[in-house]
Amino acid sequence: MREQYRTKELTAADLAPEPMQQFGTWFKETAASPAIHEPNAMVVSTATPEGRPSSRTVLLKHYDDAGFVFFTNYGSRKGTELAANPYVSLLFPWHPLARQVIVTGRAARTGRDETAAYFRTRPHGSQLGAWASEQSSVIASREELLARYEELAARYPDSEQVPVPPQWGGFRVVPETVEFWQGHENRLHDRLRYVRGTDGWHVERLAP
Repeated sequence: MREQYRTKELTAADLAPEPMQQFGTWFKETAASPAIHEPNAMVVSTATPEGRPSSRTVLLKHYDDAGFVFFTNYGSRKGTELAANPYVSLLFPWHPLARQVIVTGRAARTGRDETAAYFRTRPHGSQLGAWASEQSSVIASREELLARYEELAARYPDSEQVPVPPQWGGFRVVPETVEFWQGHENRLHDRLRYVRGTDGWHVERLAP
């Protein structure tokens, strides 16, 4: 169960001056590829203060020079872990293109205005779902979850605006390192990592 990657060499000269610019280039190429189902799907890894890790797939909803933004229930496992330990890792697994992007950094909550602006763009059903699910909590059955959803759907029909849940919002991951991984034959992959320093970003090559 192994694949030989055959791609073009990736050099430091190919990279943009800053990682978010380079991410934007790769993301646009990935989004244009029919081989990638959800280009904004990323694995978010958090840890408790004691160092016990957990990972899950989350959708990236925005990125800019300030970092990467996703939304969640603040009472979820990732939400509570980030509240106690803000260090986080993101992994974009674009395997059909033999590419990965790995980010490490610190997460901080977005402002409520930014959260509300995004919440308004969500489909009505997803807005109700954010209220119906106390994410990561133990529930007795799926029927319990569906009953809660139906109760909310009756309270807030399509014509009614759904308020933003107070326990729901965004995290912005401010990167400290961003690695661009390009697969090659014989496991001789290219790994170019931006590292934030006091004088800005610099790029280092890692052994595969």
